[in-house]
Amino acid sequence: MSPVVKEKNHVRLVFLGAAGVGKTALIHRFLMDTFEPKHRRTVEELHSKEYEVSGATLKVEILDTSGSYSFPAMRKLSIQNSDAFALVYAVDDAESFESVKSLREEILEVKEDKFPPIVVVGNKAESGSERQVPAEDALSLVELDWNSRFMETSAKDNENVLEVFKELLQQANLPSRLSPALCKRRETLPKEQVLRPPMNKTNSCSVC
Repeated sequence: MSPVVKEKNHVRLVFLGAAGVGKTALIHRFLMDTFEPKHRRTVEELHSKEYEVSGATLKVEILDTSGSYSFPAMRKLSIQNSDAFALVYAVDDAESFESVKSLREEILEVKEDKFPPIVVVGNKAESGSERQVPAEDALSLVELDWNSRFMETSAKDNENVLEVFKELLQQANLPSRLSPALCKRRETLPKEQVLRPPMNKTNSCSVC
């Protein structure tokens, strides 16, 4: 009989990636349903949100890291203290995809885990963008070679943003009962946009 996994009431998600790929934009779209087109350099920002689910308080921390400045010690500490990782690149920037590869290697080294909870996010996938990273190539590398999860998003058009956070929370073993809370929150936001389903999984609010 398999051991019972104790549900966690606290989790930290960290967003890593090169400068200008949209890490902050994805976080702000999720938390506040806003989008600021102008790039603003981030050193490090920690966002915290609590959910009341089934009488329990669930705390979600989201760490937004710098892509503009090099702080190896800070990045290592961020990796050590986080439960799941979003590695973000821009589909119109091939170099940012190379950065994702380096960041993954660093996570493997710091966490000493061959299969850490990682979601690779190809942002800026809105129509009209000048793509440099084919989705098929990224999908093959991430899901077949790395055994991690891959999604393309658009913080600008609000495509797949919620799905990224749901996947991160699932991989971090946060209680699955949090999923309805996320969906309920989303329903209260004005001008809700239809989410494009992930490339190879169904889009469902009932399972996080």
